[in-house]
Amino acid sequence: MELDLLDLYTRASAWTLTKVSGAVSQLDEPTTCEPWTVRTLLNHMLLVQSAFVAHARGEGFSLSLEEDPPDVLTDDPYADFERARAEALRVFGKPGVVERTGTNLGNIFGDQLLHGWDLAVSTGQDPTMPGEGRKGVLKPEVSVAAEASAQERLLAYSGRDPSRGA
Repeated sequence: MELDLLDLYTRASAWTLTKVSGAVSQLDEPTTCEPWTVRTLLNHMLLVQSAFVAHARGEGFSLSLEEDPPDVLTDDPYADFERARAEALRVFGKPGVVERTGTNLGNIFGDQLLHGWDLAVSTGQDPTMPGEGRKGVLKPEVSVAAEASAQERLLAYSGRDPSRGA
């Protein structure tokens, strides 16, 4: 099964952009990513994206997951995210970049999708992610007992039978 990471990132980042639009008036509000505010979360998301894009351009990789990331937002967070998304699509859309950079695009896809959910929940927006995210990525979910461990539930969600490792 071949993943189209560019397509996954395109859809996740477009969805997240709608959540940014709905959050710009709530920058000082708390988020599900305690102790971050909406502003802090948006800064983190932009910094993660820019670090992986810079690496894909051959500029090296520098990502500090500080408790309080530096403030890189301008007065127009929506435009900041539009620019970051356009740059990621431009850089990773070049022939061979996705293959050369390994999991980079997958990392920013996941960051956009999961933190997009955090942003939606934290700002009272619909947190329903775009489409069926499992399709093309994971096998159908496996049933496990209610008392299953966190690891067993994760494996089952990804379509793996945790009892096979027992």
